[in-house]
Amino acid sequence: MANKSAGLAKFLRAPSLPPVRSGTAVVTGATSGIGELVARELVERGFKVIGTSRSPQKDQVNGIEMRQLDLGNPASIEAFADSIEGPVAVLVNNAGESQSGPVEELPLDALQRLMQVNFTGHVDLTQRLLPAMRAAGRGRIIMVGSMLGSFPLAYRGSYAASKAAIKAIAIALRREVRRFGIGVSVVEPGAINTGISLRRTKYIKSDGPYSAEFDTMITNLDANEAKGISTQGLVAELFKAIDDKRPSAFYAAGSSAPVAFSAQRALPLEIMQNLVHRKHGL
Repeated sequence: MANKSAGLAKFLRAPSLPPVRSGTAVVTGATSGIGELVARELVERGFKVIGTSRSPQKDQVNGIEMRQLDLGNPASIEAFADSIEGPVAVLVNNAGESQSGPVEELPLDALQRLMQVNFTGHVDLTQRLLPAMRAAGRGRIIMVGSMLGSFPLAYRGSYAASKAAIKAIAIALRREVRRFGIGVSVVEPGAINTGISLRRTKYIKSDGPYSAEFDTMITNLDANEAKGISTQGLVAELFKAIDDKRPSAFYAAGSSAPVAFSAQRALPLEIMQNLVHRKHGL
């Protein structure tokens, strides 16, 4: 019985991984919001921190070494990865675009750009940094997703799809690299006050059939984010993926995450969808 219990515990628990307490950390999108706070905390912990921006203004920002990276440009990703010397101990794939619009009216080139920036670009960068991480035998890779990847919302379908894609590939990657001492986790923010509503790209025909409902959703979305948890609260959750000896596959904060995920397991999909949409005035 004891052997069976031990076997079950091993099956249920995430594997123990080598600790990551120092080394080089890469944080994409480190000029504001989540990325900036994560990068600053890593500096405080003694990591050599390389932050990225599409147009960095300074070589050093509060101890963060800023380098140019445009996730929408594969050549930029290659050049950035080639500039990294030695293994990366922590990779935080955080940069991205927030996009809104009815599926019918989304320009194809905008959708393709979103998937490149929010999904393919991060996969490309991760692939390029992984060989050195494997050779070092340790590391943490954190994908910053969104609770919309688990709870899709009307008029946010493209964004939700990009975050669902990053979640799915992270789950696969997690199993592939754990034997090399590398942990992979997805952090899913819910409503969080980062100011991202000011930078959201919107595609909507003002005189189209979706405009009134779209405006209702956006108004409620902006209000929910303004009342959301602080960025610091989400960053504290993210650091569990770095600090935990047995990092979980998922960490979430905001939008009553524990209640939402528990309800998702218990309620039919249609009911969960109705609850998500009601929260946004739909």
